Amino acid sequence: MTVETVSLTRSVRERAPRPTPRPDRSFYSSGKAFGRFGIRSFAPQIMPQPHSHGHIEFNWLTQGTMDYAFDGGPVAVGSNRLIAFWAGIPHQTVGLTDIADGRQLNIYLPMDAFLEMPQLGRLTETLMGGGVIQLNPDCIGLETLDRWHQDYRSGNALRTDIVRAEIGTMFRRAAITGWDELLPAWVEDVGSRTRTGSPVRYVVRMVRHIVENITEPLSAESIADVVGLHPNYATNLFTKVMHISVVKFVTRMRLIRARSLLFDGSLSIANVAFQSGFVSQTQFYEHFRKAYGMTPSQMRKDTIEG
Repeated sequence: MTVETVSLTRSVRERAPRPTPRPDRSFYSSGKAFGRFGIRSFAPQIMPQPHSHGHIEFNWLTQGTMDYAFDGGPVAVGSNRLIAFWAGIPHQTVGLTDIADGRQLNIYLPMDAFLEMPQLGRLTETLMGGGVIQLNPDCIGLETLDRWHQDYRSGNALRTDIVRAEIGTMFRRAAITGWDELLPAWVEDVGSRTRTGSPVRYVVRMVRHIVENITEPLSAESIADVVGLHPNYATNLFTKVMHISVVKFVTRMRLIRARSLLFDGSLSIANVAFQSGFVSQTQFYEHFRKAYGMTPSQMRKDTIEG
């Protein structure tokens, strides 16, 4: 079959799945604020320098141990247990022991998608507070992780959506059954252990306030009041840490909320806009079309018919 034939066949099928990016591509190259969803399997390696990006990151090591530095704090990661952390905290792999032919499997869950997951309670606070957690064996195993990797690699959008839903279920199970803390949450501590701890602590409190009050009017002044800072200083701090402005972050979280409500299908478009925090339908339609390339009604129709 020629390339031209393949292209023609794909154009005829309206809902052909989009190929998913290969795991050897960067999932955060387009911007640090909100990365793309992705799964990688690779040989563990030392990182030349710390980095940060807009994901909740999961690591699974098949053998040996890996030494991490999280904003300067040391963490030793063992094999055959899934760890999770907020990758917005600068992190770096600094040591590997007894790795041999072992491999590392990483999952990159966009941070805004994580913040929209309900019923996680203290788990959300722990990760957003800079903690590193290790999930219990009954939450996840290598067989499931390998299946998720194959689903992601298939390029089938529906299979990838199922993986993301199962990650949410895994987190809900962990929220109920508990987890082990490799590094306790420290961002809210009064005495932060590094220079970057204090600004991150302020930003985490602002993020939490935004997410918990997304349906309410949110101004720079009201958000800054939560942390007791001048609005200009607070918004600049937010942008420096999150790599996105407060205004754009609020809009992004409202759009994520609206998209979720649209999939439910029981609310009118006007109510979706209202319950997502938009002040008018005109504003809602403008932001939604810009973000998703279609109107809310079109997305709902595609979901129902798909």
